[in-house]
Amino acid sequence: MGNKRVVITGMGTITPIGNNLSEYTSALKNGVSGCEEIKSFDTSKFKTKFACEVKSYDPLDYFDRKESRKMDIFSQFGMIAAEEAIINSEINLDKINKNRVGVIWGSGVGGIETFQNELINFAQNDKNPRFNPFFIPKLIPDICPGLIAIKFDFRGPNFATVSACASGSNAIIDAYNYIISDTSDIIITGGSESAVNETGVGGFNALKALSERNDSPETASRPFDKDRDGFVLGEGGGALILEEYNHAKSRDAKIYGEVIGFGMSCDAHHITAPHPEGEGARLVMENALKNAEIQIEDIDHINVHGTSTPLGDKSEIKAIENVFGNHAERINICSTKSMTGHLLGAAGAIESIAALISINESFIPPTINHFNHDEEINQKLNLTLNKYQARDVNVAMSNTFGFGGHNTSIVFKKYN
Repeated sequence: MGNKRVVITGMGTITPIGNNLSEYTSALKNGVSGCEEIKSFDTSKFKTKFACEVKSYDPLDYFDRKESRKMDIFSQFGMIAAEEAIINSEINLDKINKNRVGVIWGSGVGGIETFQNELINFAQNDKNPRFNPFFIPKLIPDICPGLIAIKFDFRGPNFATVSACASGSNAIIDAYNYIISDTSDIIITGGSESAVNETGVGGFNALKALSERNDSPETASRPFDKDRDGFVLGEGGGALILEEYNHAKSRDAKIYGEVIGFGMSCDAHHITAPHPEGEGARLVMENALKNAEIQIEDIDHINVHGTSTPLGDKSEIKAIENVFGNHAERINICSTKSMTGHLLGAAGAIESIAALISINESFIPPTINHFNHDEEINQKLNLTLNKYQARDVNVAMSNTFGFGGHNTSIVFKKYN
């Protein structure tokens, strides 16, 4: 068991900057902002009137009408990403033991769109108030991995992880451990989210968590900038195929990289605010390095949580400096949330994929929208500002942190 290796053999995405893996890769390199004025509902009652929505999305491009009506949008995004990843992996579904193929999926809020719409319909229907029979199945976060398994007949471990914005990363970590423990040969993992609606925007506005830069939505997500004023809500999904190394080799699979370790920790500080000194973030990165059995000098790149909040960006940078010391200045750091916005429970999935893209394509995506540097953030750090940088990446780390103090770090390595 201790000698098992876990590799990534497939990836799929649907994001605000690209509706598939190829589009996502291109947009990351070109520094594309996915933020626009919200088109899906009337924002006149809200302080924030923009978000990073998936562009030109029509469920009937992917599902028949009957099928789409039984799924919340978060599940639709998850199904789309998972199917692309499975196709990308070139798995022959007729030749694998489906009892040893699982689906572990992350979502922070599940079917929040369904929850909102069903309550409104019930409250406003005086003649015959009733809930849709699919209300609960569409709502629960664990329905997405269930739907993926039903479609492909995967009969291995199947459940959802819920840890706010760390949900997708926790799913990947669980998938890794299920393969290491020889419970499964393959796990389809990742996360999906769709909270760009009245409930999502209104709720995060009430927390004062969202940017209110309505005069310039495309520049609103600006991690590490002095004038950052909150995160931008995003939506979408990302899927990764994690596979036991010998199983992947036996079918001559393309290998995108290897999961070599992970860390988890809790701030134990506040329900929404990070520890001001980044203690939880420091601990999770130290745990990841220890678990991966590597040195601080081995890390080439960190895709940071970097949400563009005044407190969060500073505390994460403090943690990086405390963990990596002088080596921090030699690491390419970036926040792809500057382009995608914050996909909540799907963030860890699409950002892990971004880290793997850096490993495979030898470039670091930019942290866009940087205009005025925050003087409290060390200017000697390479934050990959405004333009991608070419770099051979051997080892990359992806950080995601969630409300409740949940922290995750995953370490990926180039396949050798």
